[in-house]
Amino acid sequence: MCGRFALTATPDQTAALLGLAELEDFPARYNIAPTQPVLMVLAGPPRMPGSNLPDRQPILVRWGLIPAWVKDTREFPLLFNARSEGAVEKASFKAAMRHRRALVPASGFYEWRQEGDKGAGGKKGQPYWIRPKHGGLVAFAGLVETYAEPGGSEMDTGAVLTVQANADIAHIHDRMPVVIAREDFDRWLDCRTQEPRDVADLLKPAQPDFFEAIPVSDLVNKVANTGPEVQERGVIGPDPERVRRQKPGADESQMTLF
Repeated sequence: MCGRFALTATPDQTAALLGLAELEDFPARYNIAPTQPVLMVLAGPPRMPGSNLPDRQPILVRWGLIPAWVKDTREFPLLFNARSEGAVEKASFKAAMRHRRALVPASGFYEWRQEGDKGAGGKKGQPYWIRPKHGGLVAFAGLVETYAEPGGSEMDTGAVLTVQANADIAHIHDRMPVVIAREDFDRWLDCRTQEPRDVADLLKPAQPDFFEAIPVSDLVNKVANTGPEVQERGVIGPDPERVRRQKPGADESQMTLF
């Protein structure tokens, strides 16, 4: 699963990756969590002949997809992830898979490695910051659904598609976000001519060695921690409350669990 991620690139860098004319200014976000607003990108309306304007549009969505048919959101689970296997057949995701496929820009994501039964006292295990090995941004595969609230207002909601983890991640968790390569952006976003079956080949794990996993402290566990310190190296020992954080210049090999 992907329950936390980060977007620390500048608006200009993000717009360049996604092929957008521009983006409104936004701060670096180091610890994005479900129910928070998330930047996603959809295909825009068809361009007029001769237009050189981008045909993609940014949108802010609530991270946690709510299908249009839901009557009472209080009794509906928080769908921040969607398993790509069979998503087109599932009632919660099939409409979005056909009509509102999206891109989710990210600098990386967080995952927790469990030791035994969620560690001592049921606490989360060792967290990892998982980022592209060569730096830069990635675009996760996303889905968007517009939900009409009982009062008449509308809310855009979304989820991140996941897939079986590759060898880089499998020792930490068995799932990972689907990464869409830049050359496949148009095909993934094109819901006018590309059926879900036409883009099914894009729902696959990232190539080996694409990501690197860095152990970090348990600061990331708390949504209130939103600064860059959540990405500093740190290893949680047998006592989850005791965290060793790496000092500048320390030997990194002493801090890794690999």
